[in-house]
Parts: sequence; structure tokens; C-alpha cells
Amino acid sequence: MHIAIITARGGSKRIPRKNIRPFLGKPMIAWPIEAALASGCFAHVLVSTDDTEIAEVARRHGAEVPFLRPAELADDFTHAHKAARHMLEWAIEQWGDIPAFAHIYPTAPMLTPEVIRAAQTRILGDKRFVYAAQKVGFPIYQVVVTDEQGNISPLFPPEKACMRSQDMPAAFIDAGQLYWFDTAAFLKDETAISEGVDLIAIPAERALDIDTEEDWRLAEKLAAAVGAYDANCPPR
Repeated sequence: MHIAIITARGGSKRIPRKNIRPFLGKPMIAWPIEAALASGCFAHVLVSTDDTEIAEVARRHGAEVPFLRPAELADDFTHAHKAARHMLEWAIEQWGDIPAFAHIYPTAPMLTPEVIRAAQTRILGDKRFVYAAQKVGFPIYQVVVTDEQGNISPLFPPEKACMRSQDMPAAFIDAGQLYWFDTAAFLKDETAISEGVDLIAIPAERALDIDTEEDWRLAEKLAAAVGAYDANCPPR
């Protein structure tokens, strides 16, 4: 048995009530819930939240919310994977062996069932951890940083910064959408990236970290253009 855990706390600061704010006509959290349910990968789609309104919305869209998350796991500093672990341990107590699970973020309106299933296939193979990632669209070793005085310096050592762009390896960044874990490996190491870790590449137009109002407006434009997953209207 596999389960999905969606972590959605109520205290978003930059975009208030982000997890249940309407996104293209339905609450933001409804999109990943419906994609998880449609994937057919999970015996249970669980939502971990400290917020009664989020819990109500999640249940209305088909997720299970067995309890409210403790306050100490819902502050601005606790990593979402800690909340996922809390729900996972509860689920193991309830249902016994759970060989693998997916941690899904609530602000992933363009996550599709196909991506969820593709990542599950790799977990069923020999991978310990599979996550959704976006390819970085520029030569990563050419990144520079600034200090408080406005001076710039290379982020990477000269031997890398001076490489020809065509010789640089492909680079990826976490898309903030989906994480599949072998349960035993997660309980031991949580999110440590090491041997047995893989990624599912997400196209740039389906991967956007929504932290500001500008991000939100852009995400709605992208989702309208490429098709957020909708049980009644699959993406193009």
C-alpha cells in the first residue's frame, strides 16, 4: 500500500490563505488532491494541516484529514518534511506496512497524474527517493553573487566558472511539487540526497514556485495555457 501526504499549514505570510485561495476557479489545494486521486497510486490521500478551514476544503475535494497537525509542526521554521513524517508515522500505526509514500506540496496546480505515476515506477524499481525537478535554463557555473557593498564574485571556483557553457553538465532545481520516498529510507535519512536518488524532469512551463502575487498571476497564466490537471478537463 502506498499513500500520499499533502502538507498544508494555515499560516502563509507572503500570500495569505494561499493553500485554499481560488486558483482558476477552485481552491489551490484541490488541484494536487485531484491529481493524486486520479493517479491511482494511493490507497489514501492524506492532508496534514493545522487549519480547520483547510481541512474542510481538503475533505470536500476527496482527501482524508484524520486530525489537525500539532502547532509545533506548523510554524514558519519547521520543514514540511517533518510534518509529512508525523503523518506517515500515524499512518503506519493505523495501517501497518507502507513500503513507499509521496509527499506532495499543496501549491502544485500543474502536477499531473502522469508525473506521479512515472515517479512511482522508479520507486518500485531501485530508487530510494524520486523528486520532481526543473532543468536550469542557463549555464549554472556562470552564476555570480553580490555582497553587501554590491561587489560581485563567482559562486563557483574559477576552473568551473571558466568552462564553456556547452561543456557544463545539465543542472536541475527542486520544482516544489512532488517527492516519492522509500519509507524505510525516509525514516532513516529523510531527504538526504545520496545514492539511489533520482528526479523526474518537469517542463519549465509546469514548474513555478508560487511565493508572491506576481508568481501567482504568472502561474495562473501558465496553467491556463498548458492546462492544470482537471478531472473534467485533462491537460493538453
